[in-house]
Amino acid sequence: MQSLSETSFGPNDSVGDLLATENLDEMYLCFSLCDEEYAVGIRQVAEIVGLPRIMAVPDLPDYIRGVINLRGKVIPLLDVRLRFRMPERAYDERTVVIVMDVDGAPIGLIVDGVTEVDEIPAAQMGRSKGLSQRGAKSAIFGLGRIGERIIVVLDASVLTSDCEIVMADVATASEVPT
Repeated sequence: MQSLSETSFGPNDSVGDLLATENLDEMYLCFSLCDEEYAVGIRQVAEIVGLPRIMAVPDLPDYIRGVINLRGKVIPLLDVRLRFRMPERAYDERTVVIVMDVDGAPIGLIVDGVTEVDEIPAAQMGRSKGLSQRGAKSAIFGLGRIGERIIVVLDASVLTSDCEIVMADVATASEVPT
């Protein structure tokens, strides 16, 4: 297990150095929601940024909070807490955006806070069969075990699939004039 301080990986950092040195298929960026641990595959993570000003966009699901302009790119923001129907809470200094590249499109995940980058070997990963609603594809990829901890590992493609229309619209306008 590597903590963020050991990897020098935190808000406003790139994952480039980490990507060059680690077994990426078993590396996950862990974050907190409602005092529980979740994770996404590190391969899709571009960077972590503090919560910038969000521009609201009408006629979107409540959990799509709007878009941000990040160095000239328009990135839709999905509040993971709201996506999972968890209680809403005010954003604070620990709230961050995990900027990801999901199926070729940028998207930001708003989370309560990032905790660490962890290795979860395949032998320690239980698949999520039976954890989804009947007929629905689950956003839960699996449950990872690290010692006594259980981490809910998410499938970013499924998690953000409801955002495909928004991401398609954003992709056509992703370059903002500066």
